[in-house]
Amino acid sequence: MNNDTQHGYLVLADISGYTSYLAGVELTHARDILTELLNLIVEHFKPFLAIVKLEGDAVFAHVPKTKIVRDETLLELFESTYFAFRDRVEGIRRRTTCQCNACKAIPTLDLKFILHFGEYLLQNVSGITELVGSDVNLTHRLLKNHVSEATGWKAYALFTEAGLKQLNVKMENLHEQVESYEHLGEVKTYSLNLHRRYKELIESRQRFISPEEADATITRTISAAPFVVWEWMNDIQKRLRWEIYDDIRPLLRPDGRMGAGARNHCAHGKNLVVETILDWKPFEYYTVEYPMAIQSHNLEPLQDGTRLNVYFKLKMPLPRWLTRPLARFMFTQFKVEEQFETMARKIAEEVTGMDQKINMHS
Repeated sequence: MNNDTQHGYLVLADISGYTSYLAGVELTHARDILTELLNLIVEHFKPFLAIVKLEGDAVFAHVPKTKIVRDETLLELFESTYFAFRDRVEGIRRRTTCQCNACKAIPTLDLKFILHFGEYLLQNVSGITELVGSDVNLTHRLLKNHVSEATGWKAYALFTEAGLKQLNVKMENLHEQVESYEHLGEVKTYSLNLHRRYKELIESRQRFISPEEADATITRTISAAPFVVWEWMNDIQKRLRWEIYDDIRPLLRPDGRMGAGARNHCAHGKNLVVETILDWKPFEYYTVEYPMAIQSHNLEPLQDGTRLNVYFKLKMPLPRWLTRPLARFMFTQFKVEEQFETMARKIAEEVTGMDQKINMHS
């Protein structure tokens, strides 16, 4: 175990409304529902964060700053976890035929996140690892905040000033507030309305190219988790290591974020291309529009890696018997398949290097 002081992100995911939900409901059904929802949160967190423990209706986790490559990764993690949570709550409601109070009250449950950045120590007691430090205490105290009172929100992501500064992402439409705690003083917080964000992303979904629509398809199996492949496909510095572009620069970031509506300026020699994100669901898929084509990227989790499916469709008003050979010609001309082969190889090299470092320190 590392006995040095750690500097990293402290994260809590808390199921909102669970205390009131328990009042007057059948405990057996309530327990099963809570177990299913907590499992969902843990499964989403595990690839990114070290789970410390379950705390009733909350999940507590941490990650050192050095392990977060893209600043937006934690924001995308919160959003993807929240979307999955909302979908699961709705799925439980739809599939149950039980009329007990616990099942009928499922829609009252929601989810909030707390993110703080600070220092902490790992402490082992009888084989159980705990985190200790004032920043750990503050993270937990922030569960008792006044965001809902001030805004009426039930689902939100709350960032401390220290946490948001480390993320280095300039988000808009955040609710600013100051919380005060005994022995810890005042803490400035910034909160994102997840209900609104959920609605925005649902409404912004414009296009996904299906296999049937595609003029050309690439499928690759990559020995890395979907979030690793996602980073290699969306982090500008990593893209420059496998794509043909000599330069990629952001042109537009709605609300200061990468997502639907975002645009990049890509250059290869004298050729300049503007790419626009049409559809964006972190760690699952995204669709990009180019001047002559639309391309969807779908990441399917496998037991030991990821299946990447790339679906390419030309925007030209031509019959399919012409667009398909033309698409294949363009793939050959721009060495598209070779680029994805290069990406897969570099990901494998990175994963191997990380495994070797872990073995050296174990």
